[in-house]
Amino acid sequence: MSNQKWDIGRFVQTLDYFEVIPFFSWLKRSLKGSTNDNKVIPAGDKMGVVLVAGATGGVGKRVVQQLIERGYQVRALVRDTDKAQAILGDNVELVVGDITKPETLTPEMMAVQAVVCCTAVRVQPVGGDTPDRAKYNQGVKFYQPEIVGDTPEAVEYLGVNNLVEAATKHLATANKIIFDFTNPDADLKNIWGAVDDVVMGGVSQSDINLVEDTALFAGNVSTQNSGGFGSVRTRNFDPPFNLAGYEGVELRVRGDGKRYKFLIRTETKWDGIGYSYSFDTVSNSWINVRIPFAELIPVFRAKTLKDSPPIDTSKICSFQLMLSKFEYDGELNPKFSPGGFALQVESIKAYGGATLPQFVLVSSAGVTRPGRPGINLEEEPPAVRLNDQLGGLLTWKLRGEDSVRQSGVLYTIIRPCALTEEPGVQALIFEQGDNIKGKVSRDSIASVCVQALQQPKACNVTFEVKALESGNDSANNWHLFDDLKSDK
Repeated sequence: MSNQKWDIGRFVQTLDYFEVIPFFSWLKRSLKGSTNDNKVIPAGDKMGVVLVAGATGGVGKRVVQQLIERGYQVRALVRDTDKAQAILGDNVELVVGDITKPETLTPEMMAVQAVVCCTAVRVQPVGGDTPDRAKYNQGVKFYQPEIVGDTPEAVEYLGVNNLVEAATKHLATANKIIFDFTNPDADLKNIWGAVDDVVMGGVSQSDINLVEDTALFAGNVSTQNSGGFGSVRTRNFDPPFNLAGYEGVELRVRGDGKRYKFLIRTETKWDGIGYSYSFDTVSNSWINVRIPFAELIPVFRAKTLKDSPPIDTSKICSFQLMLSKFEYDGELNPKFSPGGFALQVESIKAYGGATLPQFVLVSSAGVTRPGRPGINLEEEPPAVRLNDQLGGLLTWKLRGEDSVRQSGVLYTIIRPCALTEEPGVQALIFEQGDNIKGKVSRDSIASVCVQALQQPKACNVTFEVKALESGNDSANNWHLFDDLKSDK
């Protein structure tokens, strides 16, 4: 059989799609009047987003800032976007909602890795604050307080309950969805593109399309012109996916009995090292394919690299699905046959991740003390003494905590003592049992919130926090989580 003519036009289209020739791609976009058609795909749109409720408050705005400094994608739940932008700046995604109105907490808003809830009723000194906010900044000096706006029941209990219920529907446990084709993104064609053997002179053709709530990778593989593979690959993620701490990637697929490859790349270059895994499919049957990172084979153009380091799962730049005539190092794929093929993909997710908190709630020390036998109110902070006058503030906070504990989501509940505006992250004390008194800076509590998101030992714990009275400022409070006992 004579060789088919090589399609140079399709070859150029492939290089253009993946911006292998930057000047050519820029020129094409310029002629079309666009400069961002082929932009890199932000990984944060798919995972790694943290929703901050109460993002414009004293603790919330600090949580947002510290999350951004640590490389998180931040989504701020706000009621007033103009006010929020003035406080938080332009590097934060703003979504409009109100925890007291559950209908505003949409599924799209709640598609996040974790939630940090810093919401609270507005408590201010009777008669208001001074122009320079001296009363607010003092933090622990007593001024007769009053509730302004929504009631403690509406915010501290019902609002927190609404938020955790909305979050629980969308938070995974130890798995993270990377692509869910049952709920497809309209930008599929801006993420995945074909990389067939046309790049090496072959004539195979493949594509990826949305079919029956799946991504269908299908086409025709030909061995003519020394070819023999079809594949689809993502554009580079920016920033890269950070899957450190996970065991591997799991595919939910229905195939045709052929053997396919899944490749992961940790560098942005077009023709670099890939980490490959071969898997067999069962004809017309749905199966889960687990791809352990430890079993990935480093390859360059299907040749194994003996001295290549293990995959760096903290910077995954792209994924690729492939049907190839070859296995590795010249060996043939034992289940390959030329011609048509079809592989449906329902989802791609990371599995086996560390168990980390998914809902962090900033509550208050003292929530269990109103009405507790043996409590001397004269020795307690104003919030405890004035609980009834403040509409049962601490009582409703405790009920909000209970709604989180009963939700089934992995949580951390932080109970700060009297909050102050002292700058910097202090050396802290963690205790459990709700007995300590003292003060702590809002900077410190924001730091504890962010640290909790990375601490397996912070799962399902409730604890109080205060600053060491004679301690030096210190950002290193990680070890304090080690001695906490689970609420379970």
